Amino acid sequence: MALTVLRGGHIVDPATGQDAIGDVWFEDGRIVERPDGRSADKEIDVSGHIVMAGAIDIHSHIAGGNVNTARLLLPELHRAIRARLADTPLSTAKWSSYETGRLYAQMGFTTVVEPAMAPHHALQTHLEFNDVPIIDKGALTVLGNDDFLLGMLRDGEKDGAINDYVAQTVENTRSLGLKCINPGGVEAFKENMRAFGLDDVVPFYGLTSRQIFQSLQKSTQSLGIAHPLHLHMNNLGLAGNIDTALATIDAAQGLPLHLAHVQFYAYGKEGKNGFSSAGALFAEKINANPNVSVDVGQVMFSDTVTISSDVLKQFNSLPGAIPKKGAIFDGDANGGGIVPYVYKISNYYNAIQWAAGLELFLLIENPEQVFFTTDHPNGGPFTTYPELFALLMSADLRAQHLARLPAEVLEHTTLPSISREYTLYEIAQMSRSGAAKLFGFVDRGRLSPGAVADIAVYKPGRDVAGMFRRAALVFKDGALVVRDGQVSHYTRGKTLHIRPRYDRQITKRLDSYYDELYGLPRSIFDVPDAALPHKDAFAEVPCRI
Repeated sequence: MALTVLRGGHIVDPATGQDAIGDVWFEDGRIVERPDGRSADKEIDVSGHIVMAGAIDIHSHIAGGNVNTARLLLPELHRAIRARLADTPLSTAKWSSYETGRLYAQMGFTTVVEPAMAPHHALQTHLEFNDVPIIDKGALTVLGNDDFLLGMLRDGEKDGAINDYVAQTVENTRSLGLKCINPGGVEAFKENMRAFGLDDVVPFYGLTSRQIFQSLQKSTQSLGIAHPLHLHMNNLGLAGNIDTALATIDAAQGLPLHLAHVQFYAYGKEGKNGFSSAGALFAEKINANPNVSVDVGQVMFSDTVTISSDVLKQFNSLPGAIPKKGAIFDGDANGGGIVPYVYKISNYYNAIQWAAGLELFLLIENPEQVFFTTDHPNGGPFTTYPELFALLMSADLRAQHLARLPAEVLEHTTLPSISREYTLYEIAQMSRSGAAKLFGFVDRGRLSPGAVADIAVYKPGRDVAGMFRRAALVFKDGALVVRDGQVSHYTRGKTLHIRPRYDRQITKRLDSYYDELYGLPRSIFDVPDAALPHKDAFAEVPCRI
């Protein structure tokens, strides 16, 4: 591939500390030092433009069983996409896998992580990843409500055996790490429990949610998995659930922990509606605990669909579905729930949610400790990210939105008093360098020599959202894939995964378990190279051990 230089752009690259005019050189899909005594084969003038590494989305539901159930439930959202794209609020249900890659690339995103892959659905998820063009993908494997793990914990098995099970599952599902969703709560739902807190006990297993997530948290660290346990906490969406969130951080005992979509836990009980923002209190706790990272799950006012493996929560949400339909399937381990919803700026509760998320973004001090997700599609579609970036960068724009909210909302949020405005450097920390650190990616999220040539170039202007919505240029592995906000060339991205070390004797136990329980070989749930139609579909990310 030709030696290429992007000349004279404003480089914003927190990984190397750059925030100045400069050049970026790349060749054969990698960023390189400027070669001595050699001219570029191709020179592109990007003066007057912003140059960043390709963006990384750490938490977006783009593939797997729940996503496809949403598509089946809501066919009206994905008919005639081209004709309706400009007018219709979108959700995951709207898009094919192919469109997902296109829409991300046009915004300058080059890596996306699906945060909830059920082990028994892993092969289907990877086949779908294979159909998503341009961007690199990865997934987190869901454990924490599965019979094999809960049985091991109930029986007091040693940490080494649990580590082996976690590592074997992560390796065979080809994922980047571990996700735990309402630990124990989903299993308790099967026993007709309709609420489940941090210290409630799972029937039959005699375990609390605290015990389950702490075990998986320690296992993730012991195995050298870069990404901390990715935890979907108990009591999502309930008034007063800030108490659960604060207690969960204390329960982490200083070990690394990532909390997912924390806006949905930032609720108090103040006011006549018994529902208020606790975003400021939550942010204060996060600032005091640098071992904890979070993604926000920002609510954006739009039509969407909520999809989650927290079937207890989704079952309780069915009465509020808009339109009045939904799907709950309760099988092995987590199952799933699909509930369509509309977030309205005129709705008091939705407005509190919107404000709470922005409080978290603006009051958490370290941009590499907080990440910009909407928990796509649960808080809103990922195509609203440009509008979210604009809100973070402009207090005036936030004030315009605040003026449209129900008046009583302003009494129960600190957002009107917050003047902070994110800089482009902080946006890049949150969406590039910090995201790469969170997953242990050493080859992306940066513009230093040796990194993959994933590069996004933006034309700045007064319309900040427009700038981020339509990248001027995007390069994936050095190939130009987007020009003037439109995909100009389709490439095939890779699926990123890790291979933790473990004692292979665990496979014999699992073989016996599956044979006895299902009458099926455990290997039918593996994801071998031969199962995918294209060579070189995978790229391994090293573990720390």
